[in-house]
Amino acid sequence: MPDQTTAIWILCLSFAVLLILRFPVALTLVASSILTLWYLDIPLVVVGQQMIQGITIYSLLAIPFFILTGQILGEGGLANRIVNLANLFVGRIRGGLALVNSVACMFFGNLSGSAVADASAIGSVMIPLMKKKGYAADYCVGVTISSAIQGVVVPPSHNLVLYAIAAGGVSISGLFLAGIVPGIILLSSLMLTSYIIAVKKGYPKGDPVVKAQIPGILFHGLLSFTPAVIILGGIISGWATATESGALAAVYSFLLAFLVYREASLKQMWPVLVRTFRTVLMVFFLIAASQAFGWVMAYLHLPDLITKWFLSVSDQPWVILLMINVLLLILGAPMDMAPMILILTPVLLPVCKAIGMDPIHFGIVLIFNAGMGLLTPPVGTVLFVGCAIGKVSVDAGTRAMMPFFLAMLVVLFMLTYIPALSMWLPNMFK
Repeated sequence: MPDQTTAIWILCLSFAVLLILRFPVALTLVASSILTLWYLDIPLVVVGQQMIQGITIYSLLAIPFFILTGQILGEGGLANRIVNLANLFVGRIRGGLALVNSVACMFFGNLSGSAVADASAIGSVMIPLMKKKGYAADYCVGVTISSAIQGVVVPPSHNLVLYAIAAGGVSISGLFLAGIVPGIILLSSLMLTSYIIAVKKGYPKGDPVVKAQIPGILFHGLLSFTPAVIILGGIISGWATATESGALAAVYSFLLAFLVYREASLKQMWPVLVRTFRTVLMVFFLIAASQAFGWVMAYLHLPDLITKWFLSVSDQPWVILLMINVLLLILGAPMDMAPMILILTPVLLPVCKAIGMDPIHFGIVLIFNAGMGLLTPPVGTVLFVGCAIGKVSVDAGTRAMMPFFLAMLVVLFMLTYIPALSMWLPNMFK
């Protein structure tokens, strides 16, 4: 008769070995599940059944629309209008362009929900501009990539939707509300860090905005920001589901980018659709594979065993939360964001529930950790994108990012140990 302990070792070791051999994460999840079920003498058709079940969830339809909206806005040249809007508010402060960078990343991240898209769109505009004004190239990269992480926490982020599904139906509107205050705190910490460095290095103030241009900047900036309002307003008010709000935002973004501003021709819509399809295909395959892997873990009672282990180490919630944060920060370096959310949510959520942590609160902490992992080698995709745009080495970009990373660590522990920062708005709208 197959032994449960042996099956757990087969599942975990095969997963680790295949990852070390650089197999794609989704294929690794499927292969580990198949090997374990083969040892347990369970029909392998279960893997296919679970994979199909994993992607037959209505809420998943929101993800393609969110991704499409971000792709359209990036292609339609709306990043420049968002930069101009941010410059209107903070451009005249010492080191103003760095502050504009952070605020613009906040605004664009709110629209795209993707840190990589944020770094690419805003970085392509701000890094050359900052270098031209005398800012060090590595500093420009450090500011940009750190600020781009706001997109994974600030709603409407498709990562929050991923977590809601992985957690077994956590409220998407509750997660979106929970991300607002942490996003503001993160932005404030990044701006404070930028200002301190700017004063220390003597970086200049930004150029003044001509008064006659202010109404136009406000109008076009707010017009570009409307897709986020459509998504958030529809979901939080209950007027529309996440999927319906995403569809409306995608249509609005298309009309704005391709028919109103016309900075991109209709021919460019085809590459946008292709990129969206490729991204959605990868995400959905990963979700399907994670569903099969999660079923095997549940069959082996692995989450229960992990929960018992954590509680055996300490009965103090703050110690367990510290251990979880350290684990997530370590795993964030080699793992990309979506796999991290889908794999670790069913493993760590039971632990957090056992110590009285709300699933929404844990979701914000998990996604914040995973976002920080996008800045750290060897898989730090946002780090590599920023360094490529800024034409600096990865070592230089990493060093320049460290002051901001330390500020983010402070914010992470604030969010972990002060639940009200995440839960205040969701509780208010219950």
